[in-house]
Amino acid sequence: GSDWLEEVRFGPVESDLNYTAVAVYHQYKWVCDDTTGDCQYVSGYIHEALMVNLLPGQIHFYQIKSNSEESDVVKFVAAPAHGDTAPLSFMHIGDVGTFGTSVMVTSDMIKNMEEKQYHGVIHCGDISYANKFNGSRPNNAEQKVWDTWGQMVEPVGSKIPYMAVPGNHELDIYDSTRENNTIYTKRFMMPGNERYYSFGVGMVHFVAVSTDESIDATSTQGVWLDRKLEYLNKNRDLWPWVVVFQHRPIYNSNKNHGNWTGANNYTWPGYDMPVHDGWPDYYESLILKHEVDFVLNGHVHHYERTWPVRNRDQVIQSYENVKSPIHITCGNAGKDLYKRLWDYPDQDTYDEVQPAFSASRSNELWGHCEIEFLNRTAAKHTMYAMGSETPRDEIIITKSGDLKITLDFILLAVTFISKIL
Repeated sequence: GSDWLEEVRFGPVESDLNYTAVAVYHQYKWVCDDTTGDCQYVSGYIHEALMVNLLPGQIHFYQIKSNSEESDVVKFVAAPAHGDTAPLSFMHIGDVGTFGTSVMVTSDMIKNMEEKQYHGVIHCGDISYANKFNGSRPNNAEQKVWDTWGQMVEPVGSKIPYMAVPGNHELDIYDSTRENNTIYTKRFMMPGNERYYSFGVGMVHFVAVSTDESIDATSTQGVWLDRKLEYLNKNRDLWPWVVVFQHRPIYNSNKNHGNWTGANNYTWPGYDMPVHDGWPDYYESLILKHEVDFVLNGHVHHYERTWPVRNRDQVIQSYENVKSPIHITCGNAGKDLYKRLWDYPDQDTYDEVQPAFSASRSNELWGHCEIEFLNRTAAKHTMYAMGSETPRDEIIITKSGDLKITLDFILLAVTFISKIL
């Protein structure tokens, strides 16, 4: 065990870090021999500390103290208060790993952070790929991949919130990963049960869902999502933008995975692949009923942006006055791209005719995505190709203001006129 004092000192003044958050810590062991007690891997100490009483939207500083050593002082911006209409910027990625392309995409993100203030990263699953890759890694190297990934993203996650949802490589038990969600929950500290949860930042509310479990009307996740989205839709005065993020997309034109239906389109020797109910029909009924604005995805190793779409074939090819969700997959942040079919490597994963719902797609470019909320009725989405400072894909989305805002303005005008009279 460790008797060290672990704490985080923080505050709004760099020279006076007068608040303290005491850390709790743990470590985990991976694949141990019951007889000898020897393990393939023992993690370092993983620390968690909660900073409270932050000033919304203001610059803060923090420093980590571990026994007699201290880290550098790091600057960050606290989340704006709920309902604050200041512009917000987030990055979103999926399917990263620790490959050469992963490092290069992360480097691009770090470079963009030097030029612009971001309010967080949304990671849509398949995070480190800490598996053996069909035996290409020795047993004792699997979990070390998580350490490598953490070091790679530290310049990002130490400065802005890093919010994640598990993908199949964090949840599956049938391949060489074998993690079954256990390591994800040890490496991350997300709200709620950490698989599906929500959080608000200024005028945006994000809702994470787990695509590797059922989401029908009788499931725990399905009941939770219906209630959560209903609550958010009734409070559009605080959160005019509602964004769902998940791993597997229900709108996808890449044939290596297809559209998520709750069942994998591939088999695994010796294992009965699970079927998860409620995908996509009941799930889509919820995001339509409660007027979700964006759905962010990973899983498919390409980039794709849909038009506003509902019920598969109801497509509006315009981003003005949008009334249906826009689905965006940014699964091109490091892992190998899905350009060729698995079973027919001489064939492209795209059909020659692009589906009506698909507005933009690429299976040849690694990169990362950014989404900006400019005000209550306008947002911008951008995809940066790896190694490029120029956006490869960029759109502006607008929507009409809601009734609550109209009523607010009416009440304000009536109050103002009454004071004059």
